[in-house]
Amino acid sequence: MRAPQGVARPLRLKPRFHMSITHDQVVSIHYTLRDDAGEIIDSSPAGEPLAYLHGHGNLVPGLERELAGKGVGDKLQVTLSPADGYGEYDPKLVQQVPRRALKGIANLRVGMRLQAQSDHGVHAVTVSRVAGDLVTLDGNHPLAGKKLHFEVEVAGVRAATEVELSHGHVHGAGGHHH
Repeated sequence: MRAPQGVARPLRLKPRFHMSITHDQVVSIHYTLRDDAGEIIDSSPAGEPLAYLHGHGNLVPGLERELAGKGVGDKLQVTLSPADGYGEYDPKLVQQVPRRALKGIANLRVGMRLQAQSDHGVHAVTVSRVAGDLVTLDGNHPLAGKKLHFEVEVAGVRAATEVELSHGHVHGAGGHHH
């Protein structure tokens, strides 16, 4: 039966499911990371969000904490202390080694990232100084000791697959590829 002309018929809207970010979900974000001077340090690729598995340490702890409970379309600006980002700068992670300890590495230069083997496993180090026969290696993350300023927009939230949960990271678009 048709409603009489001029009489409004109530609209039946389907409730829209809004998934909030919680543990074990795949989250896609667009982000820009800036330093204290406002210079861009990093950002998600143009048009492509970064996908990560929430609650599995795939982001710095402070950003992951701030994203919890947010949903698709949410935008936030977050400033993180070093402790909530890449940690405080630790001078004990800086050491000098003789150049001969790095034999086989051609064109050794400041800023070069290397893999170093220690009793605690393999770690990334940065060459911070080359002076004569001594090379200074810094085991701190390049952003350790720095405040981080994020602008983030949540682009997607979905349940993780069993494979993603067992591997501890996202597979497919915006995530890890095997």
